[in-house]
Amino acid sequence: MTIIAEDVLAAFRAVSTASVADAVELQGVRGYMSGGIRMQTPGAGTLAGPAVTVREVPTEESEPPTHALAAIDESDPGSVVCIDAGGADVAVWGGLMTAGAVARGIAGAVLDAGVRDVTEIQRDYPQFPVYSRWSVPATTVGRYRTVSLNEPVVLGGVSVHPGDLIVADRDGVVRVPARLITAVLDAATEIERREREQTRLILDTGSLRDGLAKYNRI
Repeated sequence: MTIIAEDVLAAFRAVSTASVADAVELQGVRGYMSGGIRMQTPGAGTLAGPAVTVREVPTEESEPPTHALAAIDESDPGSVVCIDAGGADVAVWGGLMTAGAVARGIAGAVLDAGVRDVTEIQRDYPQFPVYSRWSVPATTVGRYRTVSLNEPVVLGGVSVHPGDLIVADRDGVVRVPARLITAVLDAATEIERREREQTRLILDTGSLRDGLAKYNRI
């Protein structure tokens, strides 16, 4: 599993996902996930950590989410559990899984499916970020089963490999390929610096177009 230094994670938390998404695209790949995967826990803060991946598929069998439970109990602190269920209209995450994740020091969860127990999660674990397509009370048992752990998955139209960096805030979720972490951080930091200069120019001149003309960014 990719080990990402805490100072690097802190630096990613200090920039917006918009800048990170643009920085990933400068490397010739897409990083941003579909806007359908959105923050369900306002106030939890910016999420940044290496991906631990789980895949779920439809089933009529009643069985526990074995690989998801392993992802929580066996992953390193600071990991982000990423569950690909193909946009399923069921909850692949809930209050008990959040309790286990908090106990293990997991940084957050990103779900291409639903979450339940949102009131409980926000009340008892307000600093734990959950991103999903929606909230829904339906369990996965008898509907979906886990089939893989730490294999490549797809969330929100983006391929995610174990160890890729996941960054998320109120704008949404971005995947940074592990091999591009340093280049993307450098680019995102520069984007933020230039945007601050551009903002000052717009405010000083009273012209949005002047700012766009000089910095070629909107």
